[in-house]
Amino acid sequence: MRAKYTFSTLRYIYDPLTLEFVNVGIAIYSPDTKQLYAKCTQRYSRISKLFLSFDGMRLRQTLRFIQDELNDIGADMISSLEFNRASSLHEILNSVLPSDDSSLQFIKGGVGMTENLTQTVESLFGRYVEHYENGLDVVKRGDDDVWRSFRSSLDKKSVTPRLLPKRIVAKDYEYEFQRSWKNGVWHLFEPVSFDLADMTAITEKANRWVGRAVGLEDSQDRFKLVLLLGAPSDERLRGAYVKAENLLHKMPVPHEFVEESEADAFARNLAIAMEAHDANAAIG
Repeated sequence: MRAKYTFSTLRYIYDPLTLEFVNVGIAIYSPDTKQLYAKCTQRYSRISKLFLSFDGMRLRQTLRFIQDELNDIGADMISSLEFNRASSLHEILNSVLPSDDSSLQFIKGGVGMTENLTQTVESLFGRYVEHYENGLDVVKRGDDDVWRSFRSSLDKKSVTPRLLPKRIVAKDYEYEFQRSWKNGVWHLFEPVSFDLADMTAITEKANRWVGRAVGLEDSQDRFKLVLLLGAPSDERLRGAYVKAENLLHKMPVPHEFVEESEADAFARNLAIAMEAHDANAAIG
């Protein structure tokens, strides 16, 4: 008998600020057949390649706990006549892993029809988790890594000490930029790494920056957002990176993008602008 199901992916979110994540599990539920299955990865080599420091053993134990708890609930469903058939997958998952700001979060996946739920969970696990386990020999970079590649050029021009934190406050949102300089308007320099695991992560990160810009648009401070971009090291993701830049151009605030290959020219031009600003201030 074909039955309707819903599924969710379990994400490990390494950095709450950038929301960079990796899929680590799948949960699937059919209220028609009262079946619930979960499967979580026990291989964390992929995560160690993406993120240089994390507690792998603790993560594996937590994933095993989540998987076992959900499968125990699934076993109780089948054996118990009293189980509430109206329970949604979200309610079940929330009973094991409450929705909050923790690093492990279930994300709504989708719906479908199947004749064999156990085969379907294996298929979904292969598609959303195992598919990305291979071919990740290159260590991915975070935003701080991208900043270091720019900083070497900025240090040579004695620019770095002049970059100061600036909090931009809007009506419903605020964000503190760690490196800024004022020349008529605030220039906010933000390193953004797109050297991520897959095209989905790249697209989602671009969307988050568009949303952040929307939230800051009505600030009383006049500013220009200068994103220092780190491209993917995997050439297969170059197309996703181009699309991410196209998304970023939708930010409704003045903005500029600087590639790592432009770091020296960027540092030189910024140093010239600072010298001109100082000279005009002295004259004034």
